[in-house]
Amino acid sequence: MNKLYGNTQGLKPSLKKRISNLYRRRVPAERLYTSELARTMAELSSHAGKAVSILLSRSGQVRAVAVGDAAALPVPEHAYLETRLAPYRILHTHLAPGGLSGADLTTLFLHRYDSITAIDVVDGMPAQAHLAHLVPPGSEEEDWRVYPPRGYADYLEWDYQAVLRALEEELARQARAHELLDGSGERVILLGLDLGKGPEAESELAELAELAATAGGVIVHKELVYRDKLDKRYAVGRGKLNELTQIAYHENAGTLIFGINLSPAQAGEIERATQLKVLDRTQLILDIFASHARTPQAEVQVELAQLRYLLPRLVGKGRALSRLGAGIGTRGPGETKLEVDRRRINERIRRLEKELERVARRRRESRKSRKRNRAPVVAIVGYTNAGKTTLLHALTRKGERGEDKLFATLRPLTRRGYISGYGEVLFTDTVGFIRDMPAELKTAFRATLEELGDADLILHVLDASASGAWERWRSVEEQLLEMGLTATLIPVLNKVDRSDPYDVMSLQERLPATAVSARSGEGLAQLRAEIARALVGAGMPAQTWAQYDSRMME
Repeated sequence: MNKLYGNTQGLKPSLKKRISNLYRRRVPAERLYTSELARTMAELSSHAGKAVSILLSRSGQVRAVAVGDAAALPVPEHAYLETRLAPYRILHTHLAPGGLSGADLTTLFLHRYDSITAIDVVDGMPAQAHLAHLVPPGSEEEDWRVYPPRGYADYLEWDYQAVLRALEEELARQARAHELLDGSGERVILLGLDLGKGPEAESELAELAELAATAGGVIVHKELVYRDKLDKRYAVGRGKLNELTQIAYHENAGTLIFGINLSPAQAGEIERATQLKVLDRTQLILDIFASHARTPQAEVQVELAQLRYLLPRLVGKGRALSRLGAGIGTRGPGETKLEVDRRRINERIRRLEKELERVARRRRESRKSRKRNRAPVVAIVGYTNAGKTTLLHALTRKGERGEDKLFATLRPLTRRGYISGYGEVLFTDTVGFIRDMPAELKTAFRATLEELGDADLILHVLDASASGAWERWRSVEEQLLEMGLTATLIPVLNKVDRSDPYDVMSLQERLPATAVSARSGEGLAQLRAEIARALVGAGMPAQTWAQYDSRMME
């Protein structure tokens, strides 16, 4: 017997079997229901003393049967990125007149069903029928159209498919209009949470918007929600999720991105409640790393980080494990790796770890060689998109300028440079930091971050024009302290050419920082002099021209 959902308590086994036999029924694809099905459901509902509901596919097959109203039916798994409507419709009985309830219409809207029909039962027979379906966003009506009640026989010849085709054509037209306006970007909704952080929470939401844009998302709505504590099931509560679902429908958005890390259970519940693709902050960052990985080493590091993050989420993740299409959150190792069993994933992780250990050994040998040459190493660190790569180019006049996007550099870049009055210096650019950097990334990029441990001097670059610049500075400082770095550190305020002078002055009151613009060259001479003084002060005397020339000939 197929599974019978809902409240079956108190029903005789024979009646439960008869209700379960509804799975055997078929309805023509172009019809809402048949007369025989309506009479059978009315009879069964009358005997049970409860509503009876069925979930029909577009082909007319019964996919689920429940004792209770429409909400008692299970939510089907469907490809929420491929269609604006779920390819299902609901038919259920009402033992009392009154038409479609608020719960009926909410179920229709939240799960994007094709339609919902309620048939009143009077003396064990079908009477009036009540029908509703969604309407395109922007219509003068509400989110749904409720038809006047009619005798149930009046809907037997109603052309359900024609109405459905017209609705989907309009939805597709609106989607194409959005695509022409926004390009091919994925339309996303951002949700930040203020758990008592105040202005810092606003900065975190702004940063989440930067991350989403870097990943290729088109932000159609962003919102900061205050909560004293997270909802264990839905993070922000079911009511807020219903609001976001409504916004997603009207804005043609298919992705909901949280500014916090969600547990696997929370992510699954939110996806079921909203029918949207749900990502948390760590998944978004990992996706950006995956899209920017250009070298074999970076690809290995990103894949390792993603697999470590996804391994505990293989169980109970719901539709997230069947995302085979493109889009934010799907890049990197790919879904084929997510669907293999834990044993194979663990084996893959071990292979990647061994490969990264080989990389780490090569890097250690390279650093030993640099030490033998006695060239001081100046590491350039800072928050992501602070302009580190552009500063490297400005100081060495080699390589390419950096890109104005987050996490553009995923591997260390070392360039030889010359400081007037001092001599040769090796400048090393590193992967950018971010507040609350995912632990999986710290572990995977350990070999890359080890470069900082051998630095003789560290330039901590801060984007003076960024919102929440001071909080970014503190975040990087905490992570450098956690890594146990002891090298002399020089604060550098970058991008002063596009910063408010008052903001620069305010930061310089807190930090003994050198203000520069890596793009325009402003302040670079002063920074070079500061580097020379710091190296000499750290016990690394200036080199003679003869020493420098001999090194350049090696």
